[in-house]
Amino acid sequence: MQIVITGGGGFLASMLVRRLLDCGVAGKPVTRIITIDLVPCPVIDPRIESIVADIGERETLVRAISPDTGAIVHLAAVVSGQAEADFDLGMRVNIDATRQLLEHARGLGTRPRFVFTSSVAAFGGNLPERVQDDTRTLPQSSYGVQKVIGELLVGDYTRKGYIDGITLRVPTISVRPGAPNKAASSFASGIIREPLAGMEAICPVSTQMRMWLQSPDRAIDNLAHALALDGALLGNDRTVNLPGLSVAVGEMIDALRIAAGEAVTRLIRFAPDPAVERIVASWPNDFDAVRARALGFVADEDYVSVVRAHMASTGSASPAGQNPPA
Repeated sequence: MQIVITGGGGFLASMLVRRLLDCGVAGKPVTRIITIDLVPCPVIDPRIESIVADIGERETLVRAISPDTGAIVHLAAVVSGQAEADFDLGMRVNIDATRQLLEHARGLGTRPRFVFTSSVAAFGGNLPERVQDDTRTLPQSSYGVQKVIGELLVGDYTRKGYIDGITLRVPTISVRPGAPNKAASSFASGIIREPLAGMEAICPVSTQMRMWLQSPDRAIDNLAHALALDGALLGNDRTVNLPGLSVAVGEMIDALRIAAGEAVTRLIRFAPDPAVERIVASWPNDFDAVRARALGFVADEDYVSVVRAHMASTGSASPAGQNPPA
C-alpha cells in the first residue's frame, strides 16, 4: 500500500510514518510513503520518498499522487495564529491547496481513503457547556473557517464517490516536542515542554482558561485508526469530533508539578496576550464525543499521564533535589 502524507516534515507526520511502517494499515503492509513538506521527513527508511516542495504547486501533487496511492493523509496547514495574521496565506494553503489535493485524488479514479485533519476551531459563538456531535459549526477565526470549508469539501467529494473521506476534528495537541510554532495554542505545549528543559515559558492566558487536549500518542492512534476504519460505519457524516481531555491551564500546571516537582513550575511566567486569549477562548473546551468513541477512537486517561509520557519520550528529569509524587 502506498500512502501520501502532507506536512510530512512535522512531528505528527514523522510519528505516523513510523507507526505505518511498523504496523501497516488494517493488516496490510505499507510499501511506500511519500511525504510533502517544505522540510524533509526526518524518518530515514528506503520506503520513504520525501518531496521538499510547496503543497500548493500542481507539479508537486502530480509527482506525489499516482494510481498506486491507496490513501492520503492531509496534515499540512497554516496554523491558527498565522492564518489569522496572514489571510491570503491561510486561504492559499488551507483552502486552495486542499481543493487541489482533492482534485488529484479524484483523478485517480480509485476512491482512495482521504484523512483530513480539522480543528476544534470549527466551533465558536454561543456554545453549549459540552459540544455534542450535532452542535453546529460557527468558527470565530479565519483558520476555523478554512478548516470548515475543508470539511465540507471532503464530505462532498466523498458523496460524489471521488474519495473515501474522513475528517478528524483534532483537539489541541499537548505536549508537542520541538520548537514553538505560530499556533495560538502553542503555549499549551510550551508551558510544559520549556520548563522541563530548564527554560522559561510564557503563558499568555489565565489559569482558568480551559482547553480540549490530546497527547501526540493518542493523535497517532486516532490517525492510524482513521486510515483503517470501514467507511460504511461513517455513513454520510464524514466528520468526527475526536475524544480528548478538558483541562484548565491551572490544572496543566498542577499536573506538571505532580510529575516533575514544584521548582519546574516556577519557570512559567504569565504575560497576558489579548489576541491569543481571544482566539483560544472562542474554541470549545469540552466535547461529548460519543460517536467517536463508538467508532473506536480514543482519549488519554489524564493529563498527568500526558506529562509523564512526554518526559519519558524526551528523557526529561525532575530537578535535582525534587522527589515528585508517584
